[in-house]
Amino acid sequence: MKKLTIRTAVNQDLPVLLHLEQQVVAAERPFNSTIKAEGAIYYDLQYLLADEDSHLMVAEMNGEIIATGYVQIRKSKISLKHERHGYLGFMYVAAAHRGLGINKLIMEGLISWTKEQGVFDVYLDVYDDNDAAIKAYEKVGFTKSLVEMKINLNES
Repeated sequence: MKKLTIRTAVNQDLPVLLHLEQQVVAAERPFNSTIKAEGAIYYDLQYLLADEDSHLMVAEMNGEIIATGYVQIRKSKISLKHERHGYLGFMYVAAAHRGLGINKLIMEGLISWTKEQGVFDVYLDVYDDNDAAIKAYEKVGFTKSLVEMKINLNES
């Protein structure tokens, strides 16, 4: 029987986290042709591990890290009612373990930590064409809010 553990990431996890970060980059490259072919870095993982306003979690199955996610408390735009919000990122589940609810367990842990910090508004970014991710986030209660639009002037 496989044993699943959801826990806070620690510094010793950094080499695996750096590898999984590249898996996230590779998974998102089809949604964004401007992501570097090599050397793309999304997260300052060392900072996230040490930052008091961040909480990085992993899911382990039989001692192997198979999923990740973080929440970071950030200052909100002055136009919003809330002064601070949580921002979710590095949401990743290894392909062999998708569809088992692991992403939901990590998000629930991150959201719980966010509430403990007295923060009750949480945001994340997802590519508009990434239907699987959008469905996973909707299962936890997220709704679409804002669409980012872009243009590459070299291609127009």
